[in-house]
Amino acid sequence: MIIAFWLSLFLVFYTFFGYGILLYALVKIRVAIKGRRAIPDNGGNWPSLTLIVAAYNEEDFIVEKIKNTLQLNYPADKVQLVFVTDGSSDRTPELITAYPQIKLMHQPGRSGKIAAVHRAMKEVTTDIAVFTDANTFLNKDALVNIARHYADPSVGAVSGEKRVSIEDVADATAGEGFYWKYESKLKTWDSELYSVVGAAGELFSVRTSLYVPVEPDTILDDFMISMLIAEKGYRIVYEPMAYATESGSENIKEELKRKIRIAAGGIQSIMRLKPLLNPFKQFTLTFQYISHRVLRWTVTPFLMLLALLLNGIIVADNGGFIYTALLACQTLFYGFSLLGFIFEKRQIKIKPFFIPYYFCMMNYAVIAGIRRYIKGSQSAVWEKSKRK
Repeated sequence: MIIAFWLSLFLVFYTFFGYGILLYALVKIRVAIKGRRAIPDNGGNWPSLTLIVAAYNEEDFIVEKIKNTLQLNYPADKVQLVFVTDGSSDRTPELITAYPQIKLMHQPGRSGKIAAVHRAMKEVTTDIAVFTDANTFLNKDALVNIARHYADPSVGAVSGEKRVSIEDVADATAGEGFYWKYESKLKTWDSELYSVVGAAGELFSVRTSLYVPVEPDTILDDFMISMLIAEKGYRIVYEPMAYATESGSENIKEELKRKIRIAAGGIQSIMRLKPLLNPFKQFTLTFQYISHRVLRWTVTPFLMLLALLLNGIIVADNGGFIYTALLACQTLFYGFSLLGFIFEKRQIKIKPFFIPYYFCMMNYAVIAGIRRYIKGSQSAVWEKSKRK
């Protein structure tokens, strides 16, 4: 029982903090031996690029998105802009037609985002394809900062940074902004060590020649598309100077809905990326993949519950001061999470309680997502979360 407790506690700590500490140390060692990874110089020879925006009923955001897109820096003769609006029943397609610089691909039936992306990709002839969401806004040099990495032939995909705009007086969704800041740091170190483990759909790119259409029922299409490229032996680079900004979820209910979908997609991805679990093929990538993704999406949430249960049993059996102190710490943490839940319901805004609440919500979402995947009740068609 004691061994099971310590193993559970270790894996929980490793998943959320230990991997970050180890990764930081490994990056320091690598930099000391080989130096930092340099961004290659393309000598002004920019690759041709297509920016693809899949939009579904985005009339509230689409004009602002178009204006943001048209302001992006990139050689005009090297860039094409494509907006895909399959199934949109509002004024989104109509609003796009007012901008002749943009190619509109529209059809009345809705088959989901990935089907729309596959349809667009059939017509892409440029070197690079860049994907971004309709409700996110890119920094002016995002395309330039992404494209420069492709001068390195080992790079198969480049992921931008997701930034969540959180107000100072935010509610429990304040934990979302904290989470993404921590994730960004981990991705920076992952990229420096070897490769990012999957790209975020808000902004990522691939070599067109390496693009593989994923199955139509794929839930996390951005993750799968990028990881299938990594599986071929190419690196996924993280570029924080290319970023997509979006507002936080409208409330914790909307964020939970989004997290459960991601968790269901995570399990689906693990089932479909079995070769990446083989350390004899690409050891470093497998190490990063298991440490950064697989543990979070599988056993860790259950180990949190097991560690608490076993800790309580050990203390009840007169386990001693160390176990009592650990149980007190766990109880305090979950107590703070419960207070965060209560404050959220009563709309009392005290941020320190929202971070443990968000952390527990995130892990509950994994359990709910696994259940939804097993039941086969998670659709691949994206149900948009409401944003602030």
